[in-house]
Amino acid sequence: MSRAMVAIVGRPNVGKSTLFNRILKRRISIVEDIPGVTRDRIYGNAEWLNRKFILVDTGGLDPDPKDVIFSKVKLQVEAAIEAADLILFVVDAREGLVPEDEEIANMLRKTKKEVILVCNKVDSFKEMPASFYDFFKLGLGEPIPISASNGLGIGELLDEVIKRLPENDVEYEEETIKIAVIGRPNVGKSSLVNRILGEERVIVSDIPGTTRDAIDTPFTKDGRNYILIDTAGIRRKSRISESIERYSVLRALAAIERADICLLMIDATEGPTEQDTKIAGYAFENGKGIIILVNKWDIVEKDSNTYKEYTEMIREKLAFISFAPILFISAKTGQRIHKVLETVDKVWEEYNKRITTGLLNNVLNEAMLMFPPPSSKGRPVKIYYATQVGTKPPTFVIFVNEPELLHFSYVRFLENTIRQNFGFEGVPIVISTKKRGED
Repeated sequence: MSRAMVAIVGRPNVGKSTLFNRILKRRISIVEDIPGVTRDRIYGNAEWLNRKFILVDTGGLDPDPKDVIFSKVKLQVEAAIEAADLILFVVDAREGLVPEDEEIANMLRKTKKEVILVCNKVDSFKEMPASFYDFFKLGLGEPIPISASNGLGIGELLDEVIKRLPENDVEYEEETIKIAVIGRPNVGKSSLVNRILGEERVIVSDIPGTTRDAIDTPFTKDGRNYILIDTAGIRRKSRISESIERYSVLRALAAIERADICLLMIDATEGPTEQDTKIAGYAFENGKGIIILVNKWDIVEKDSNTYKEYTEMIREKLAFISFAPILFISAKTGQRIHKVLETVDKVWEEYNKRITTGLLNNVLNEAMLMFPPPSSKGRPVKIYYATQVGTKPPTFVIFVNEPELLHFSYVRFLENTIRQNFGFEGVPIVISTKKRGED
């Protein structure tokens, strides 16, 4: 299922972050915080009544109080709403309608996005404050009253959210490989898509994507079915610069959710950046296959050590995806483009690979004989057996006497042992521990 994106916008101190935390942590049946992807936690995965969506907190949208037009807010709100399918516009019932609210409302009315007006800090629903009715003047429909701090009205708000989320009505065959092209703006994503689709023996048909401004392009090559999910990025406007970079990661999120394999494009003239790390981190945390494409390799000045130095730099800055193969390409000239789909096919096989329990335990037992698990807190750690319980990504369960005693570093050792013996190039491996006898 595609995950739509819901952005929370509004002026400072109206309770946006409180609402964000309330939805993610307290009122949702299933919550997934995304660790290690971004330093400032501005998004999370949420679910309500079996509908999943990505919630975005625009807590950094601070206006310039000296500017009547609040240009700084406008730029960043535009960036946020550009990536979103639905907007929650939060206002403050205690303070009432203020000019800043009207400025933001003017912006939102000019968009074609769905907007829900959320009136926060309503302490009692028995009798609405007089200021509540002033918000009808914004022309954004009837406000939904809530108290984010007390949890009042959150369920009603989420009911309205899922009513307005776009439906996912596009389904594909199980054996179709879904490929997301991800990366920062202007690294060559659209050029790569065009280059791949322009090759001979490729049959292409266009189907509108399930998320706004994205196009799923199904095609067939050498008898295998693919779908390219083009995340060419936010529709960049000349006056949106730094703010667009902060939210460029959001454009990739919905595509990553729907993909099997992600092509992470890096600009060879710049090398991997913090933004690349954030985007790669989201793909990793969501268990997707990853291939690193270093684009614009044709314009890099090279000597005999350039390839090695670039590879080492990428491995250092993106150490958490050290399993991902690296291709040095040029979408402009076509250099090594033929290897992209070849590598996708290989990673797809690894993504679906399954190891028998007997063979797996033979390998792990041999490794544990050479390097037994260390004792923890004076108590011995006993590993009984392991088994693979899933694919896409490959998922393993290790049964032990006490799961909390098994140090993460030894789990990493077991993961490395699995990779050394069975490959799994290009895909993350998920390993969990259970006490023997648990379901």
